[in-house]
Amino acid sequence: MKLVIQIPCLNEAEDLPATLAALPRRIDGIDAIEILVIDDGSSDNTAQIARIWGVHHIVRHRTNRGLAAAFRSGIDAALAAGADIIVNTDADGQYVGEDIARIVAPILDGRADIVVGDRGVGDNVHFGPVKRRLQALGSAMVQRLANVHVSDAVSGFRAISREAAQRINITTEFSYTTDMLIQAGRKGLSVLSVPIRTNATLRPSRLFKSIPRFIANTGITMARAYTTYNPLRAFVGLGLAIAFVGVVPIVRFLIFFLQGGGEGHVQSLVIGGALLVLGAMVAVMGVLADLIAANRKLIEASLVRLRQIEERLDATNGRAAPDPVAREAPRTRRAER
Repeated sequence: MKLVIQIPCLNEAEDLPATLAALPRRIDGIDAIEILVIDDGSSDNTAQIARIWGVHHIVRHRTNRGLAAAFRSGIDAALAAGADIIVNTDADGQYVGEDIARIVAPILDGRADIVVGDRGVGDNVHFGPVKRRLQALGSAMVQRLANVHVSDAVSGFRAISREAAQRINITTEFSYTTDMLIQAGRKGLSVLSVPIRTNATLRPSRLFKSIPRFIANTGITMARAYTTYNPLRAFVGLGLAIAFVGVVPIVRFLIFFLQGGGEGHVQSLVIGGALLVLGAMVAVMGVLADLIAANRKLIEASLVRLRQIEERLDATNGRAAPDPVAREAPRTRRAER
């Protein structure tokens, strides 16, 4: 059983050594632990520091592509390295390295496909009151959209089984956290939360520059992910809402018409009719989107099957593991190793 710990980095040369030093070198039930660093276009010597510290795999982006792209590159590289379990953690030392054993335990026991580290946002002394409320609200929304019980939906400290990593396809450009959970819920993957400890961080997050921007980006990500995997419910629901609004002016016109004064309220009938047509069109879009979603499921199933075939061919041909040197990750689904 191989565990690959992946660490997305952006200008983390100063904090990376302490993070690497805190990672476990041995966990019960794990035969091999390897470390993967994804250098997302850093302008400092992050990759060099990782190499000095003996990191097994280094993937580099020539430009900063964002956390979601770095996560995708890391997953592809970890799968190519033969990972049975993948753990994602941050380079800023927010998460306690020893707790990796906690979040991989449910996967080793066969109880979960994805395990999310719960930072205890409600009473975490390292979070301010505004962040606590926002995190709680966001997690509640993700739980409802994804139909999974996760108390800390945006926690980046999580473990993923090989099978789950092969089935999850991150499409957002902002952050993978909520997108992954919504996909996992809709694909029937088992998701668990495990309490973890956190350390105080000495610098602000590099993922977003302001709380309003973070809220907007996260909201867009959740709406997009939910619509992608529930198009019929999303579009038909919107279409029915529009049609319901259209019924109101039509009823208004009928009331005046029955009272003998309908001539002066024809505009209500026109507006109501237009809204009914618009609502019907949106509902039809939902049906078409649902057909496209069914085709996407077939494509995703084919992609998983293709990856499994590639792995068997690699094992049959006795392909050697890649050298632990820094390489540029291409803008494709699989990183060149």
